Amino acid sequence: MAESYRIAIVGSGPAGLSAAARAAQLGISHVLLEKTDHLSDTIYKYQKGKHVMATPSQLVLRSDMDFEAGKREKILGTWDDQTAGHKVNVKYNAEAKAIAGQAGDFTITTTKGETIRAETVVMAIGTQGNPNLVRCPVGEGATVQYQLDDPGEYIDEHITVIGAGDAGIENALGLAADPEQRNTVTIVNRSAEFSTAKDANIKALLAAEAIGRMQILRETTSSAIDKGMITFDTRDGEVKVRCDRVIARMGSAPPRGFVESCGASFEDKDGKKVRVAGTGIEFSSADRVSYPVLSPTFETTTPGIFVIGALAGYPLIKHCMNQGHDVVEFINGNTTLKPADEPILVGKFKDLPGKKSVDEWLEFLRTNITILDALSPLQMREFMLDSEARFYRKGETIFERNAPGSSLFAIASGSVLVQVSPADPGITVPIGSGLIFGEVGLISGRRRGATIIAAEDSVCVEISRTAALRLQSQVPAAKAAITRISTERQLLQMFGSGLTSADLGGVLDGATIIPVSAGKPVITEGEEGDDIYVIRSGSMVVEKTVGGKPVFLSYLPAGSYVGEMTLIAGGRRTATVRAAVKSEVIKLSGAAMRAVMEQKPALLEKVRRDMAGRQDVNAFIEAKKDSFSGVVDMYSSVATFLVDQGVGEATDVLLIDENLCVGCDNCEKACADSHDGLSRLDREAGKTYAHLHVPTSCRHCEHPHCMADCPPNAIHRGPDGEVFIDDTCIGCGNCQRNCPYGVIRMDSVPPKKPGLLSWLFFGAGPGPGEPSKKWSYAHAEPGVEKPKKAIKCDMCSGIEGGPACVRACPTGAAIRVAPEDFLSVSRLEREES
Repeated sequence: MAESYRIAIVGSGPAGLSAAARAAQLGISHVLLEKTDHLSDTIYKYQKGKHVMATPSQLVLRSDMDFEAGKREKILGTWDDQTAGHKVNVKYNAEAKAIAGQAGDFTITTTKGETIRAETVVMAIGTQGNPNLVRCPVGEGATVQYQLDDPGEYIDEHITVIGAGDAGIENALGLAADPEQRNTVTIVNRSAEFSTAKDANIKALLAAEAIGRMQILRETTSSAIDKGMITFDTRDGEVKVRCDRVIARMGSAPPRGFVESCGASFEDKDGKKVRVAGTGIEFSSADRVSYPVLSPTFETTTPGIFVIGALAGYPLIKHCMNQGHDVVEFINGNTTLKPADEPILVGKFKDLPGKKSVDEWLEFLRTNITILDALSPLQMREFMLDSEARFYRKGETIFERNAPGSSLFAIASGSVLVQVSPADPGITVPIGSGLIFGEVGLISGRRRGATIIAAEDSVCVEISRTAALRLQSQVPAAKAAITRISTERQLLQMFGSGLTSADLGGVLDGATIIPVSAGKPVITEGEEGDDIYVIRSGSMVVEKTVGGKPVFLSYLPAGSYVGEMTLIAGGRRTATVRAAVKSEVIKLSGAAMRAVMEQKPALLEKVRRDMAGRQDVNAFIEAKKDSFSGVVDMYSSVATFLVDQGVGEATDVLLIDENLCVGCDNCEKACADSHDGLSRLDREAGKTYAHLHVPTSCRHCEHPHCMADCPPNAIHRGPDGEVFIDDTCIGCGNCQRNCPYGVIRMDSVPPKKPGLLSWLFFGAGPGPGEPSKKWSYAHAEPGVEKPKKAIKCDMCSGIEGGPACVRACPTGAAIRVAPEDFLSVSRLEREES
């Protein structure tokens, strides 16, 4: 006869253990089912000696089981002792295979064939048993594993860790911790930022990188894994490195098939059991990483079955343990219990108008903001812990043009006005309830592009950059909504022509975002196709085959589009368009765009004008391929050289014409005299092709590498595109290490020099330019060692007349240009004329 309990708890992780301990304390008949022979298998499988964090620190722990930050072994030992002390009824080696029945009468069948009956079921099974697998080809003999038990087992190996969440970072740190092991460790992160990891782990990772303990590959994915070798797709193209072992820690997904079947009804069809629609546990979406739909009391769509812990979307241990405590209280009839984070959220909502409870505010925000609609009530609580709800009066400024800021705003009620014209604040564009704004700062890190004011009394949610990135990584529907909105606005801004959001509906429905590796084409000369490609990030170069070899035509930065010629004029592609650096493009259906142009003559005219300009370039090349071929070849070679020197991701670059440069170093001296005595450029350093020299000076990249890991967020982009470092710099050196072009230096500001006239007439001071180290030491304040900080070009922002290096050049050899202005065959046309 099957054993019978009031509560059956499946899974003995932190959530399940806490639930079982609460049931034991309340004297409730219960059983805790664990598929292994030990408690908390996920933490049991943590690497040996792992330090387990107890975050968020502001959250109160209300479980009957103790938990504080410490070593894995100590925590497990404490839980073993307390499980026995609380007389928790644990059944080991009891893996649930099926859960059938209804509230008050469930039957759980184990893989061993045992049956257990329970009035209610609490599922706390986690997701670690269903890891995300590597998506690239894995060759025969290659070693790929999804778990790291003991980092000490691996000696003198080249190990790649794929995934830079908490698990991946902790594995990499463990493998690199002991220099005696002689492991060469590389950790791979698909983005420039560590959006899903805890701050403490990120800091430890960056510290290990700083001392050379490991290598971090940012904006990188694996494209092939072979025995002894791994191939990466990086910003700069394909890279192959030695690799003896891959440890993939790319997250996990709920065991959806099993969960959906719990409590479901089945019927026979053609000899097979088929689940009856509308029965079983429902998920929030069809996406693989979505979570079950839950009530505020953790109950699923199958009454009597509850879900807590990682399976509910709450992976943090303290959250899980609180849920375990609370779910048993709810089952036991405690209807007044509020979650442990209630006081924190009360504080966040206290300044909003209207008398709503925390649950009411959470539901109001979730249902009224498009990007939050797919979140469960539980996910909303966690999300709001990292976000701020704000109330703005009509006419109040939310943020101003050129203000720093990378947060995202979402409108829950009311509306805002975007002041699109700096000269006339009266020219505005409205953004209504449910939508977002501020996405430019989120995507590009640029300063605010416009002033935003409240058009009426409005409630908005300000989402920190970290919370927004985490939201997109964990909730596919939110990422899709943000992507659609940002794509729509990019198209409206780029095409103009009186287009509205309604006009672009069909185009957006078929739009896809495609990552493009450096050097890979999106359009190939001679092929068929009429789709249009919008450059979302990165940059492209356009080439045409002349005399059997590619000739560089032009450079296209983010915000440009290509492919309109075959859409309008028909025929085959007339040029090749390839990525200068790792990029993203938005592919727009040619048929959908043609339909919009038929309805919008102004758009058709704009596209035709753009097409005419490109046809002129093609015609120029064809006309000059014989008489002007040498110059065209030279220009094409120079352009290719510049792209290879990082100009492909620059927004502003310093170039020196060696035919005009006399080596006076006035550029360096002027730079130093304009910046506290420290020069931001090295004229002699850098590479030269023909007469064109690229000195060591900041490129002000579209997506700056230096911004990726700045702990105090001291690096910003100014109104003219300049990337600068403010006074909050702590001198950690992360930006210097991350810059691939060697244009950032760490140094302390030298003592103030006497004025130029004092040097001219009295010989006081070291003279123009950067003072020597000897002079600086001699005139430093006694006993005071100035801390070092990061030094880089800021394009002389705020200095009248523009960049000092250009103004000080007596021969005009030094120029600062945007790549799209310089890298174009149209320059040859001007030179010839």
